[in-house]
Amino acid sequence: MIAARLRALHVPGRPLVLPNAWDADTARAVVEAGFPVVATSSVAVARSLGHADGEQAPVDEMLAAARRIARAVDVPVTVDAESGYGLPPAELVERLLDAGASGFNIEDTDHRAGVRREVEQQAELLASLRQEAGDRLVINARIDSFLGSGGGAVDERALVPEVLDRARRYLAAGADVVYPIHVRDARVIRAITTELAQAPVNVTLLPDGPDLTELAALGVARVSLGGGLRTVAREAVTRFLSDLAGRTRH
Repeated sequence: MIAARLRALHVPGRPLVLPNAWDADTARAVVEAGFPVVATSSVAVARSLGHADGEQAPVDEMLAAARRIARAVDVPVTVDAESGYGLPPAELVERLLDAGASGFNIEDTDHRAGVRREVEQQAELLASLRQEAGDRLVINARIDSFLGSGGGAVDERALVPEVLDRARRYLAAGADVVYPIHVRDARVIRAITTELAQAPVNVTLLPDGPDLTELAALGVARVSLGGGLRTVAREAVTRFLSDLAGRTRH
């Protein structure tokens, strides 16, 4: 089973690295570079479709993009399903499987309500998703406590108890991986991976955070670029076009 292949790649200390794609072409580029899994990025997919992130793009368009990506590659594909698009767990699971997904992210921010879900509510959702998916999908439970922590705006160490509580509840509910997105402090990452023992922890690779070597040493099992690959591509296109436009004016 493809999901089992994906699940087995989550090894603390030898992280699965995911340069998140947004269409069939970028997915193929990820595979051609030697990466064993393709992940989607909701922000990258949504912007490629002309929408903002945060479930502003129609779910049908987001899942159609995921389907095109899965059809283009012969490796497991894990889909950024945002906060679930308000779909019942059975429908979300069925539509992800129909799109060819082997795994998915699910956030504990409810974009439709504009709030974080209470830990009990999110754990119930994860339990329902696990019941519907069985072992057919790898569930990556995103924890949004550190969002906005860049530039020292949030004391990450003060959030560790909340993050650990959510992580333990999510794992007990059936999540395979926990994803404290945008955590930057190496000491905080070490505290999380240590307290969760061998449970797989996903961390975002950020310019102001630990590098890949450091993340591996910290016991991380999965590293995502999120919208980072799209940012690199967009900046390269912008520079090229700016230079081209400047030369055409002479």
